[in-house]
Order: sequence, then structure tokens, then C-alpha cells
Amino acid sequence: MAKRVKMRPQERGFVLFDVVYENGSQASNRRVPVEVLGGLDGDEPARRVIEEQDEAIAQKSGRARSPIQGLTRSVSKAPKLVAAER
Repeated sequence: MAKRVKMRPQERGFVLFDVVYENGSQASNRRVPVEVLGGLDGDEPARRVIEEQDEAIAQKSGRARSPIQGLTRSVSKAPKLVAAER
């Protein structure tokens, strides 16, 4: 019987980004898959993913989004304390 080899756990899930558009509007918590990020490009692939999401939204709604001015990772919220822990 062949020996089973442990594999490293794969990173799954999403990273949340806050987006600021050139017209001053903002969008919070835009989801980008973890697999897209990383490497030498850093967060630049997230811009392309969000632009693709904006195109799909624009096609469905009939209203185009303004170009992206800035992109930052969303700050994760601290877990709420339970009354017994206070």
C-alpha cells in the first residue's frame, strides 16, 4: 500500500478591499480571491479583478463606473466581546 503524503494547506477565501473612484465615490469590502494576489505584483492583480467586476455590474445596471483612483485592503474588524468576558 502506498504511503499517503501530507499536502500543505491551500490558502482559500477572499481578501476585502476598499475602492476609491476618480469621481470621489467609494466602495467598501470588495471581494478578491486569495489565489489572485501575491507574488511580485502585490495587490495590483486585485485592481484588474475589481475592474472586471465593475464591468459586469455596469453591463447589468446600464451605468458605467468611474475609473479607480485608489485601492486599499479593508481593515478587519475586531471580534465583539461577549458579556461574560468584559
